[in-house]
Amino acid sequence: MAAEDPDHAEPSKGSEPSRDARDDVAAAQDAGDGVPAAAETAEVTRSLRGLSTELTARVPRLLEAMRSVGTGLELHSTLDRICETAAELAHARYAAIGVVDEEGEGLSDFVTHGVPEPVAREIGRRPDGHRGLLGALIHDPRPLRLADLTSDPRFDGFPPGHPLMRTFLGVPIRVQGEIFGNLYLAEKDDGGEFSDYDLHLVRVLATEAGIAIGNARLYEAARQRERWIDGSVAVTTALLSGGDADDALTVVAEQARRLAGAAAGIVLLPAEGGGLEIVAVSADDPADSLGLIVPAQSPVVGMLLGGEAVFVDDSATDTRMITRLADPFGPNMLLPLHSGGRVLGALATPRARGDRPFTETERTLAAQFASQAALALMMADAQRDRERLAVYEDRDRIARDLHDLVIQRLFATGMMLESAQRRSDVPEVQSGVGRAVDELDVTIQEIRTAIFALQQEPAEAPSGLRTRVLREINMAAVPLGFKPSHRFVGAVDSLVGELTGKNLIAALREALSNAFRHAGAARIEVVVDATVTLDDGRDAVRLSVADDGVGMPEGGRRSGLRNLARRAESLGGASWFEPGIGEGGGGTTVVWQAPL
Repeated sequence: MAAEDPDHAEPSKGSEPSRDARDDVAAAQDAGDGVPAAAETAEVTRSLRGLSTELTARVPRLLEAMRSVGTGLELHSTLDRICETAAELAHARYAAIGVVDEEGEGLSDFVTHGVPEPVAREIGRRPDGHRGLLGALIHDPRPLRLADLTSDPRFDGFPPGHPLMRTFLGVPIRVQGEIFGNLYLAEKDDGGEFSDYDLHLVRVLATEAGIAIGNARLYEAARQRERWIDGSVAVTTALLSGGDADDALTVVAEQARRLAGAAAGIVLLPAEGGGLEIVAVSADDPADSLGLIVPAQSPVVGMLLGGEAVFVDDSATDTRMITRLADPFGPNMLLPLHSGGRVLGALATPRARGDRPFTETERTLAAQFASQAALALMMADAQRDRERLAVYEDRDRIARDLHDLVIQRLFATGMMLESAQRRSDVPEVQSGVGRAVDELDVTIQEIRTAIFALQQEPAEAPSGLRTRVLREINMAAVPLGFKPSHRFVGAVDSLVGELTGKNLIAALREALSNAFRHAGAARIEVVVDATVTLDDGRDAVRLSVADDGVGMPEGGRRSGLRNLARRAESLGGASWFEPGIGEGGGGTTVVWQAPL
């Protein structure tokens, strides 16, 4: 049967509806939570012109159906309820709603009723609406009633496992005058065709469904905005809490993944050699992607670092995605983390292949979330700068106290001991006092070295590896409450290259940070050995950071230590754990080595 024109539909034979019937239908229109648009009201009026006595008898059931579809505010539940109600009203075995995408060219969602779950799984992916009868209704949204859909020239077959269907009825659903989608019914329960009465009833129901869907969409949009705001608050709190930076960035990735309904949440920061490095991942298996670098020649990197958001329909096939990381993913949002005119990095939220694309609302909310996260990152950097400044001020004060008080007292004590040594005639006393004076001289020299290190500004500090190691140890002494001991083996400054040295310092910083946060250590020993020989004969440098604490916590987060291992592996080295220096091997020794 050809499509019916709702503006020129022939009235059905039979008596006109009674005044009571018309009043009942008018009351049904008022039962919704809103007033339909003028076009929708006119369409309902046209649908009711041909009501017969038989149709009038079905009005109570129509009223109940119209009340039913408007009882909830959750969008997907509302769509499920509309499908079920329409099937009951028209005595159909199957019902579905196809939600038209934003471009009006296909389907973004497909909700079904009557198809068993095992059958739905066998069918697999939802229809895209680009062809067949579903596509015809998208491009020509008018009521369509068919006695045998398989004989229609637009029919292009059923997918494997799909139930066989013959009779068909489809009507558009409008929300605030715009096409939202189509309501499809198939297979009349009694094996017959869908009647004019079925068409009239379903069209009236579709109008009420449009009102219910509009209300549900407003409610869903409000809830969605609330969730994104809560996520932004969680990210800001994590970044400004003063905790571990890796953990805070992981919170950003986790929140973005959850809010976007994505398969992964990924945070990327500018890499030292160009491009963007993946520094935090929330995914089912994040280990394979942490530390990977998206090269600078990637078109996406250039757009992101230029402050431009990138929206991808299919990551696996988009020519702008040039890394293997994109292969498992479909729709993707790649958002710059920019604030105050600076681009700090990027945030990616890819969905699995076959998932629905991101809506315009989701894109807008995600971009706002990324901007808020970038602002929080800048605030966290400023907070760390203030804390670092406070540390430098404390170091200056300690250096002054050491110079003005401690060294002077030690010097005076040494002079008194030398005077006592000269007055003593006992050789053993003279020898013992002499050794004490020598120890005082060594102590004074060490304190002067410490004062010099405390007074070094980062920009003024020498670039030698030995000096940088000492600086890290001295800075760690403030939160630890004691200064770790240290030992150098070999010509560290001349043998260790710049890249290896930079990674060794990062490994040292992470190991000391881990000892402070988790170990509860009272003693830490740092050894940098540039005389190590690997099994293959290559020379190497080895860093060992040993403590006497409680050891690595079971099930604890080790993202920083995983990064430490990746740094070593990127240089052809390795990292591992050994027993610590506590009693009975208590504590942990972090070993990091790389070839020279």
